Amino acid sequence: MIEDELALFDKSINEFWNKFKSTLSDTSCQMMGLRDTYKDSIKALTEICRRNKLIQEKKDNLLRLIAEIKDKNEKLEVLTANIQDLKEEYARKKETISAANKANEEKLKRLQKSADLYKDRLGLEIRKIYGDKLQFIFTNIDPKHPENPFMFSLHLNEAREYEVSDSAPHLECLAEFQEKVRKTNNFSAFLANVRKAFTAMVYN
Repeated sequence: MIEDELALFDKSINEFWNKFKSTLSDTSCQMMGLRDTYKDSIKALTEICRRNKLIQEKKDNLLRLIAEIKDKNEKLEVLTANIQDLKEEYARKKETISAANKANEEKLKRLQKSADLYKDRLGLEIRKIYGDKLQFIFTNIDPKHPENPFMFSLHLNEAREYEVSDSAPHLECLAEFQEKVRKTNNFSAFLANVRKAFTAMVYN
């Protein structure tokens, strides 16, 4: 009877031991599985962090490029506006110069017409000579020798006043005519007076 109980007890102990070993083995396997899972999770998390860092760097670079492009676009807009202003200013100046050239052409035509008139009717020729002087040459004064020249020179002095010199033949009244034209600025009357003085010289 005692032997049977001992055998049963021994059997129970063996079963308990076998279950214990089995449980211990399962727990060890579970622990190893958890450890591997933990390692895999840490590895995955590390990879995610690395990728997030790369994404953030790319994002920062992209934002910097966008800012640079925006700055360049603003500078380009300013430059474009400046170029447009320069074009408009150039167009205005070109128009002003064109108008001035046209006015000068008209003035030159009138002056040429006047010069031709003086030459044809009064026998007057105007030449530019040394020292920024103008030489006025009258002909058709002496009926016996209509080709004989009667001349004087004129220029503007530093005060921008008419200054007469080098008359041939010499006219005593030139100084008086000079003062008169300075006061009246009537150059046509001045020329008429000089011609009359030359004419009077011939007939006297």
